[in-house]
Amino acid sequence: MKKRNIIITLFLILIIGVFNIKAQDNQTDNKDIISLIAKKRAYNKNNGSGYRIQLYNGLEKRAKSLRYRFQVEYPGVYTKLKYDQPDWKAQVGNYKTRLQADKALNIIREKFNGAIVIPI
Repeated sequence: MKKRNIIITLFLILIIGVFNIKAQDNQTDNKDIISLIAKKRAYNKNNGSGYRIQLYNGLEKRAKSLRYRFQVEYPGVYTKLKYDQPDWKAQVGNYKTRLQADKALNIIREKFNGAIVIPI
């Protein structure tokens, strides 16, 4: 009797395990979802998505000097000088997430206290 109960219990555990594995094996190959993901990636490539740190917004001479000073302090970090009439902007970095940009901002603010994070 005990042996029979043990065998039945093991058999039930085996059946439940098989059904559990089958339940996790379902993959959805929905073409609409795949299409939307591809469109989102193409949009992000063309229009950009991410964040930069803006060091300065104002006069050309000051923007260029801050950009040069930043390049000396942090070599290897991408820098960009942008002109949006009538102001010049010194921007640095290319960050995918706001969290990455905020972490870099904490380090950069030690030497450039007016820096802010802006979306691209």
